[in-house]
Amino acid sequence: MDNFLNEIEKEKVIRFTEQNLRIATDNYSSLMGSGGFGKVYKGNFSDGTIVAVKVLHALSEERIEEQFMAEVGTVGKVHHFNLVRLYGFCLERNFTALVYEYMVNGSLDKFLFNSDKAIGFEKLYEIAVGTAKGISYLHEECQQRIIHYDIKPGNILLDRIFNAKVADFGLAKLCNREILILP
Repeated sequence: MDNFLNEIEKEKVIRFTEQNLRIATDNYSSLMGSGGFGKVYKGNFSDGTIVAVKVLHALSEERIEEQFMAEVGTVGKVHHFNLVRLYGFCLERNFTALVYEYMVNGSLDKFLFNSDKAIGFEKLYEIAVGTAKGISYLHEECQQRIIHYDIKPGNILLDRIFNAKVADFGLAKLCNREILILP
């Protein structure tokens, strides 16, 4: 029964404190990357779960709020093998962060644009199919259609065995099923 209850609890998006994330990331010591909306750090919780912690920053509080709501409002509500999983978030006065499953192989762009890390055609095909499955799920299978708006190699993450996971839902929009023409 405990295992069952633990699995059910894992399905919920968890609200973390800034202190939880500071401890998990060893005071943000392992920077994995950065982008327009923030920096991503590797973290490790006491139970052994490795995570990616995206600390949001923006030019204005309104942009942080938009990014946060887009990410939590979309990926926080859906579950699919080919979508990166959102474990939780932190929303405190001067600190906003998103906590995702960790993808050991990083993003696809590392392998497409770096000849030292090239991968074979068969694996690229599998990655393309996995990406398409994730996008198809968002567009066709979700109760409320989700349009990503920013599919690119940097937003396709790869797990240990190179399964594709669509990530970075900062520009995503929820659309009613009746809408045929997208903005």
